[in-house]
Amino acid sequence: MSLRTLLVAGLATSATAVKLLVSGYAKVDGTNGTVLTLDYPSLKTVSTNDKMGPQPTWLDTTLYKEKGLVLGLDEAWSTPDKAGLYALKKSSNGGLDVTGFATILGGPVSTQFYNKNSAVAIAHYGGGAISTFSVAKDGAFAPLQNITYGTEGHGPGAGQTTSHVHHSVIDPTGRFLVFPDLGLDATHVFCIDPATNKLTAHADLKAVAGAGPRHAVFWQSGRKTFLIIVHELNNSIVSYEVSYPREGGLAFKEVDSQSTFGNITAPAGAAAGEIQVSPDRKFVLASNRNATLSNVANPDPSNSTQVPSDSIVTFKPTPQGKLEFVQLAPSGGKFPRHFSTNKDGSLVAVANQQSFSVDVYARDVRTGMLGKKVSSAFDLPSNPNNVLFVDE
Repeated sequence: MSLRTLLVAGLATSATAVKLLVSGYAKVDGTNGTVLTLDYPSLKTVSTNDKMGPQPTWLDTTLYKEKGLVLGLDEAWSTPDKAGLYALKKSSNGGLDVTGFATILGGPVSTQFYNKNSAVAIAHYGGGAISTFSVAKDGAFAPLQNITYGTEGHGPGAGQTTSHVHHSVIDPTGRFLVFPDLGLDATHVFCIDPATNKLTAHADLKAVAGAGPRHAVFWQSGRKTFLIIVHELNNSIVSYEVSYPREGGLAFKEVDSQSTFGNITAPAGAAAGEIQVSPDRKFVLASNRNATLSNVANPDPSNSTQVPSDSIVTFKPTPQGKLEFVQLAPSGGKFPRHFSTNKDGSLVAVANQQSFSVDVYARDVRTGMLGKKVSSAFDLPSNPNNVLFVDE
């Protein structure tokens, strides 16, 4: 079924050309997933790339403005020996073409550039590992390290029988990388050698047993630095104050823990997903999956049947790192694996994986609250799992 779109009448448009990049897993009856380039605000398809394997799962636009380059990952859980790191280049038709490929460790799900974009670190969920690559000035990648984990210290949950490294995040100093590991109930900490781009391990940050740390963000208030981690299995967001001991590594002091459902109890089976800081650094947003809280208007204007919706939660961090609940808002569909804000934070685009839709909501940058849905792309050709705004 072809992609269809809904645009709410009266939406103001920007003079700057804006697009959305959307990766998605292949449908059950499909062979390859897709990377879509959508025009905004119409969300009409500019280009469809189906050359990134069966499970495209992550897009990184760090080098897009400078080199027109997007880094992509094929998680390849259906063909684990063929997981891939892809280089995609902006094409003349406004889409993305594959220009480079490397076979990597299985189950890659996240990337983080570091050391002035001269290297990139990859978190491998399926492979229980971390891999790093150097990045040449022409965008070419060369392998540096493979760091693998096993079953030792695994969590008590059914999905925690082994390591599942889920995210790679750089600290504000640029000297450390952290990697939440859902399977081991730990966040791995590494320092970066600026001369070689090699990583050296330091002591892990341990989570509560069964919490399942998934994704993380750093946030700063004055001279204080905080690490805020969203946990998939117990649906918590935990804030830690970060310090930098003379002997090396990072030290953490827990200052707050909140439910990803704010002021209500997390429903059974819920699974927290993404976490991000707003562009003005005043708010933290996270997604909740597999926990319908409301029904919302169908994105198809010809269909009056409402659709179930998961949620996006917003918190406002205090200068002491406490998390003040702001809002629990609809995501527009089921299983919001990923979301992102536009440059000024006035829009939030949500990849609702099980609804085959991308839904864009207005956001009040002053209050941090999500408002009305302004645009939708539905009946997508793959299960959307990552969505990013890019300015042309």
